[in-house]
Amino acid sequence: MPADALATDTTTMLTCQSCGMPIETGPYCDHCTDEAGNLQSFDERFRRMALWQQKSHPTDSPEQVEKATLEYMAQLPAWREHPRVVAR
Repeated sequence: MPADALATDTTTMLTCQSCGMPIETGPYCDHCTDEAGNLQSFDERFRRMALWQQKSHPTDSPEQVEKATLEYMAQLPAWREHPRVVAR
């Protein structure tokens, strides 16, 4: 088997519309949905994404973490029109 036959085709890779993680199917990843497969609330996703941002940038102030999280969420289809994101 040629080596390039094992290469992953990243041009058709799907990403979660809520967090941007790579996914195989559907609009959302398992981290962004509840037990029934529904998208979690904005407040829950914001809280979890801000925690991740804080862990990634531990010297940032809470205000910087909030701003960076909202700016990232503004790029995502699930949140770009949410009032808190628009008001940032």
